[in-house]
Amino acid sequence: MSSPRDRHLTIYGRNPVAEALEDPAVPVARVFVAERAHGPVIDRILATARRRGVAVERTSTDRIALIARNGRHHQGVAADIAPPGLEPLGPWLARRRGRLHRTSVLLLDGVHNPANVGMIIRSATAAGVDGVVVPDRRTAELGPLVLKASAGVALAATLLRVDDAATAVQMLRDARFSIVGLDGSGTESLFDAPLPDRGCYVLGNEAEGISVPTDRTLRIPLAGGVESLNVAAAATLMAFELTRRGGTD
Repeated sequence: MSSPRDRHLTIYGRNPVAEALEDPAVPVARVFVAERAHGPVIDRILATARRRGVAVERTSTDRIALIARNGRHHQGVAADIAPPGLEPLGPWLARRRGRLHRTSVLLLDGVHNPANVGMIIRSATAAGVDGVVVPDRRTAELGPLVLKASAGVALAATLLRVDDAATAVQMLRDARFSIVGLDGSGTESLFDAPLPDRGCYVLGNEAEGISVPTDRTLRIPLAGGVESLNVAAAATLMAFELTRRGGTD
């Protein structure tokens, strides 16, 4: 969600704002802090903003809620920043041509929930996955809810833009990626199946599943009568299994 102020993105929450300020690669235009907001993280925000020369405006809690467009979770802090950078998938593939051996990306296919998108980005980045493909269509907008759920990681993650999931699959196939779906009805276990050196791992939503054709479908074995995992939890297991197997650069 874009802020009306100079086409910046407004983020909120103490840790997301603190982490944005502490990352020199993130342009921060202005910080808003509620007059009654105090504590160690607030002190950290104020000190970092002062060191970077970022303007800080003390204002009322009600105004913070209006700026954040969220009356419950802003924690008395908001900031205007440059939105996360998304690199088009095509140029990213072209730039890495000749260096795509042992490359793994996650592809979001109809993941509408911003919290899930944010958590997937955070887990994929922590595990060292090479990129997350975020289609323009049928994916949650990279707004403040995604940034908050990612704990600010989305600002520095490798996010790859494409029109839709089907286009992404075609482009990745052309680059000789294997397309692997993660689904409860998969024929092979994630933990036993061989994984490709060059893999695109498709994550669908729990209601609709995967909408694009895949070469193979893997499942996560579940016990205790549990039928499925939240897509963000499944993505975390997928990402760290790739790392365990050495499937990322």
